[in-house]
Amino acid sequence: MPKKIFVLDTNIILHDHKALRKFQDNDLVIPIAVVEELDKFKKGNDALSFNARGFMRDINKISEGKLFGKQGLPIGKGLGNIKLEPNHPFAPEFQDLFKDDIQDHRILATAMWVRDNNPDKFVALVTKDINLRMKAKAAGMEAQDYLTDKLDEEKIEGTEKEVIDLTLPASDGLETIDCKTPNQLYKITWKGSQAEPLAARYDANQKQVVQVPVRYAYGIKPRNIEQRFALDACLNPNTQLVSLTGGAGTGKTLLALAAALEQEKNYDQIILSRPAVTLGNQDIGFLPGDQKMKMSPFLQPLMDNLNVIKAQFSPSSKQAMKIEGLLKDEKLLITPLAYIRGRSLGKAYFIIDEAQNLTPHEIKTIITRAGEGTKMVFTGDIFQIDQPYLDQWSNGLTHLNEKMAGQRLFQHIFLRKGERSELSEIAAKLL
Repeated sequence: MPKKIFVLDTNIILHDHKALRKFQDNDLVIPIAVVEELDKFKKGNDALSFNARGFMRDINKISEGKLFGKQGLPIGKGLGNIKLEPNHPFAPEFQDLFKDDIQDHRILATAMWVRDNNPDKFVALVTKDINLRMKAKAAGMEAQDYLTDKLDEEKIEGTEKEVIDLTLPASDGLETIDCKTPNQLYKITWKGSQAEPLAARYDANQKQVVQVPVRYAYGIKPRNIEQRFALDACLNPNTQLVSLTGGAGTGKTLLALAAALEQEKNYDQIILSRPAVTLGNQDIGFLPGDQKMKMSPFLQPLMDNLNVIKAQFSPSSKQAMKIEGLLKDEKLLITPLAYIRGRSLGKAYFIIDEAQNLTPHEIKTIITRAGEGTKMVFTGDIFQIDQPYLDQWSNGLTHLNEKMAGQRLFQHIFLRKGERSELSEIAAKLL
């Protein structure tokens, strides 16, 4: 089979700086316009800057002491060649179609030039930008999404169906259930019984299916069976990694925070964080004020959940005063996610909200920060993504649920029913 040529857009590299090693033996072309865009990301501590620097270091290593030449340079054993291609203008017939001189158009024009100068090969532009893909197709240029880290629809649906509905004969008990999957969840009914389903879970340590009881955490009680599973997972010391997914108002963050406060004596610090996704993908530097003021809009939803818990008690109660003391002593810390990189989180209860806005690499970076005695809870809705180049198939939370499924230390719960208010639930279903 003849080699293919893939022209990479900037967002592919910012999404995965190791992408150039994931196209098998096919050749890659990087337009100079992409390098110019990457130059804007070389400073900073966020994931985009990390990926930009990682890619440029890799390119520098490949080209050290060599020129790219007409054929490019070999990427590595079993892989194709890579080449930096100078910018090329559109062919005359397309110059009126794309009048604006912007980087996207420079990348597209270069991709079309590569195609026209390699008539015997398949050439495609690879970009996560849907608009650029549409422009390319309008100009007759093959354009594709980056599919390497995209999961199949069936796998995503599988992460939402982790609870098994089981009906047992009236004489059978939980010990009769044959299960070997750690933390497999069950809704169990007995034939002839009109009682509510029993919540149960396979406990890998006890090697049997056990009942999941109704538990309270800092004044918060689960309102449905999924919330019961979620709170149990967040309170279980043997489950060090928890993923809670579901729509708005299903109680994901509230349950995680209540469980953390209930167990605060077992941890040196409770950390709440979320990615700072800004309007138009702008940097938070455009916001007024110091670091605390800049981050306040992003962290306010976490404070809202904390206030819901505080509202369960009177202001002078022991519990309310305890929360204030934890905040004052920074044992309960609400902080931007960008400042986690490089830290080693020992004996911490770490809650990461809106995790669907993280890439698979960012999720991995966060989890590898976990030290001894640390528990991590990721919450999010994979159908409400604010990052322009992530979707329900490629975001980090989806990857976490699929890759970690079946691990003894991991549990995922999909929360279906909204409990914020009747209005919130109706809006979530109908709008």
